Amino acid sequence: MKLSNSSSTKSAWLSLLWLAAVPILNIFYGVLNRAGNHVYSLATPLDSMIPFVPAFIIPYVLWYPFITGALIALAFKDKQTYFQTLIALCSGLVISYLFFALFQTAIERPNIQGEKGFLFTMVDYIYSNDQPYNCFPSIHVLTSYLILRGTRVFGRAIWAMTSTLSILIMMSTVLVKQHVVVDIAGGILVGELCFRLAGTTLHALSSRVKSTRLE
Repeated sequence: MKLSNSSSTKSAWLSLLWLAAVPILNIFYGVLNRAGNHVYSLATPLDSMIPFVPAFIIPYVLWYPFITGALIALAFKDKQTYFQTLIALCSGLVISYLFFALFQTAIERPNIQGEKGFLFTMVDYIYSNDQPYNCFPSIHVLTSYLILRGTRVFGRAIWAMTSTLSILIMMSTVLVKQHVVVDIAGGILVGELCFRLAGTTLHALSSRVKSTRLE
């Protein structure tokens, strides 16, 4: 039986409760965002060729409302894709935290002391509130990539906009020297793996439920 618009909306609001899993998991980020016994660098010669571009701090900080807003929109547009994206995001965070705990990496940031202007103030704020650890894989990249994958359900025009912002956020991670290129590759790889596994799992569960109802 098809749900009424009212019932569908109520179901979408209830599904948003699962978003609480993200800030709960983020507690571990703060715990792990420090130097361990062994800290590694994954910087390559390519990273030294990438310039520091303060303007990219804007898409970098837009990541915070962008991810939340996109997930909320997905809950009302396509609940199946919403749960696939959210499950992939949460499992991706767990995998990332395991890397942070077992293979802690760090990045060398540029010295911006004495620099003036709004953009440098924003960069300094990020640097001051986020230690230069927890780099591989990049959570900014992981989550932005998942939004890029999940928002295809909105159609070509909206997906083009969300994809553009997702890509700008991923680029910003190296252009404001919060990550290195390998961190981007790791974030995309973990994101794709988790998105596919979440989709396969949800499909299997859905098929099992349908089979049970028919018995």
